[in-house]
Amino acid sequence: MSKVLPAQTATPTSPDALGRTDLGLYVVLVTVWGTSWIALHHQLGVVAPVVSLVWRFGLSAAICVVIALARRERLRFPLRTHVRFALAGVLMYSTNFLLFYHAGAHVPSGLLAVVFALASPINLALGALFFGRAIEIRVLVGAALGVAGVGLLYLPQIASTGFNAAALGGLALCVAGTLCFCLGNMISSVIQRDVPDLAATAWGMIYGTLWLLIAALASGAAFDFEPSWSYGLSLLWLAAGSSVAAFLAYLALIKRIGPARAGFATVLFPVVALAISSVFESYAWTASALVGVALVALGNVVVLGLARRRT
Repeated sequence: MSKVLPAQTATPTSPDALGRTDLGLYVVLVTVWGTSWIALHHQLGVVAPVVSLVWRFGLSAAICVVIALARRERLRFPLRTHVRFALAGVLMYSTNFLLFYHAGAHVPSGLLAVVFALASPINLALGALFFGRAIEIRVLVGAALGVAGVGLLYLPQIASTGFNAAALGGLALCVAGTLCFCLGNMISSVIQRDVPDLAATAWGMIYGTLWLLIAALASGAAFDFEPSWSYGLSLLWLAAGSSVAAFLAYLALIKRIGPARAGFATVLFPVVALAISSVFESYAWTASALVGVALVALGNVVVLGLARRRT
């Protein structure tokens, strides 16, 4: 990994508080990713997860390519850049999702959310390791508050988990999936030095889809497609919204405020997911869940600098 990543990367344009554009991107990202959980629910049951991911990222890649061609953006890059595209695609646009799908068979969704909320401090640590970035104490404090808040939100699910060998294996898959996502963030922050976000996303998703296709063929999964409105519409939302729009917003945030602070979105969007669940799935709010929301909100203030927003 160290041979691929240079010592320097793009400098965030907003080192302290968020500006209006940063905040707008953050809101879009959290809102879209927060709605992806209920859409994902409609993808499960008939089609194998790896095949659903092939359809999802294949469609996402096609959307990105069409938009790039319509805008006459450059899509031809040297081989060394394609190596980075492939690494980002395998890590961030395929393997991390596949690992979480398999982990979900052994551990409750609450634990998945808590582990994925660790993306912000992991991004901070990887940034220090690969790029020599200073570790900001406030980001660590804010991330700790956020992860604790998400833990309280999902406390009933986590408490009911029986940690047998299968559950521990699922937890390991969660950690591996989060690490893949964060390593992909590091590579993406390097790619952004000289590649437009749309082109980087298109190529990353193309390579991610190819990797998922190989995994599907190797597993012997049937290439089915569920002919229902719920499956088709949820697939379209996950491809166009959660994958294209949200990932473009996320890459823009990485460029503007850095991977550690952009990664804090992974702490906030479970709150949005639970709010939606309370409307459509009768999620019952508890005292611990309300305290958890307060901690997540406080973590956002600390990490993103909302209390000192620039004029």
